[in-house]
Amino acid sequence: MSENKPYFFKSYAIVVISVIAMLFFKSILPEKILTETTGNTKNVAVDSLMLEAVQEAGDTVAEKDTLSNTKITFEETYGVKFPPESFENYKGYQHLIRFYEKLMQLEKTGQGNVRIAYFGDSMTDGDMIVKDLRTSLQARFGGEGVGFVSIASESAPSRNTITHQFASNWKTQSYLNVKSPTKPFGVNGRVFFAKHDSLNPAWVKYKAVNFGHISSLPSPTLFYGRSGNTQATIRVYAGNDTITKKLNPSGTLNTLKLGDNYKSFKADFIKSDSIPFYGFSFDDGRGVHVDNFSTRGNSGIPNGSFNTALMKAFNDKLGYDLIVLQYGTNILNNGSLKYTWYEKRMEKVVAHLRECFPGVTILVISTADKSTKYGTEMKTDSAVVPVALAQKRYAVKSEASYINLYSLMGGDGSMVKWVEQDPALANKDYTHFNFRGSKKVSDLIYGQLNEGYEKYKKLRGGKTLPPDPEPVAPLPAPVTTKPAADSFKTVAPVSPPVKTTSQFPAATPIKQLPAKTPQPVTKPAQATRQTPVGTAKPAEKKPEVTPQTITTKADTTSAQ
Repeated sequence: MSENKPYFFKSYAIVVISVIAMLFFKSILPEKILTETTGNTKNVAVDSLMLEAVQEAGDTVAEKDTLSNTKITFEETYGVKFPPESFENYKGYQHLIRFYEKLMQLEKTGQGNVRIAYFGDSMTDGDMIVKDLRTSLQARFGGEGVGFVSIASESAPSRNTITHQFASNWKTQSYLNVKSPTKPFGVNGRVFFAKHDSLNPAWVKYKAVNFGHISSLPSPTLFYGRSGNTQATIRVYAGNDTITKKLNPSGTLNTLKLGDNYKSFKADFIKSDSIPFYGFSFDDGRGVHVDNFSTRGNSGIPNGSFNTALMKAFNDKLGYDLIVLQYGTNILNNGSLKYTWYEKRMEKVVAHLRECFPGVTILVISTADKSTKYGTEMKTDSAVVPVALAQKRYAVKSEASYINLYSLMGGDGSMVKWVEQDPALANKDYTHFNFRGSKKVSDLIYGQLNEGYEKYKKLRGGKTLPPDPEPVAPLPAPVTTKPAADSFKTVAPVSPPVKTTSQFPAATPIKQLPAKTPQPVTKPAQATRQTPVGTAKPAEKKPEVTPQTITTKADTTSAQ
């Protein structure tokens, strides 16, 4: 024992010195480096494209703020002009006018439909937030069905708006971590392949839940891409019925309607390897439908990698009127307070989305509040305000509407209150909402959308919509293929005021098709906005929507 005493004292001394050193360095290092991990953060991740963007940006000094203290004015659209806004309180209702007009005609006539693509990260995982917004809109404007659901999903076990199961022999490629997919990503940011297994073919199961306007699976329609496979079939089990249908993967995007309305079904994919599959759509073709495209770890930047031709094909069949971009959770974790790089990247993403979905309106929802432990106290993370500001800036420059979720929550310190109140509205990770909190967030989003909608109806009144001016001719082709650093115009300071435009050419009414021969309805092309030479392809303008031009969309999802 005596021989071991020197080693014991030496070991003890090393431990004491280490503790003293740790306390010393903690006192001089930034507080956030040695903060304690609070709660479950497994859903907070980052996508590979964002990591590349951060590395490329380096430690670039932020550019001079040209938007702060700016007065933003709008030009009349459909005879409606919203009042000027300050940058600080920007909402951009003017840029939702086409969406609002579609809602108003739907509310008046009960005819037609409106579709929303809701892109988000882990905040909308498991249909959180989106399911409540969908419920609110369908309760008011009609519509049945949960919308588009992927072949497979990591959030399927936590989603309570549909029961979703799938085989283990599906191969998945995601736009978060694959630059060059075998086949283009679908509108959900993924593409799925059935692994060859003659004994155990890949399968999926869907079952409706008894909730609101999603208590059945109306018009289940499979979406899949192009392949040279001519042997593939799908075998559907619904109740006591078994149906086998041949797959015809000859087009850029192909659809197969399985039936009219199911409560549940299982689908086996026979000899279907090499065919890119995307998912099923469940909707009745009337009212409002909201597709939840949540991806854990998404910064929003991967949306810029969509294949334009394939997205236009999706848009021809689904017909999106509004795209929602709700990101921020993963941007907060990159360790910087400079987000000019993110602002510029997302401007290009919005421009690309408008190219993929011609005429669609865009809504940007800012990051929510997030708390981090500084010392012994939980406080709003220092990156929250800079990220929300960058999101507002790219919304203004891109002529998109904007919801400041951080502000609506209560601003500084609000996440702490949401977590610690009884009952709690958010989880102990001080980042993600629980079901109660998600419902409240949905109500806040719906409230601001509805505020703009009611204002639009008052401004619109009963007036006859005037024709829009002739479209502006596009500039000559760019002399270089390298995109400019900032592909949108810089908004001027207070004098003169900023003017944003959103004019559309008159539309040609779409002829109603016979019920038995549905065909894809392609949205009319629209005018191209002027943008500086050397930028991404300009956004196209949506056609005028009037009571005379709005018709019920044909059932295009069953087209072969």
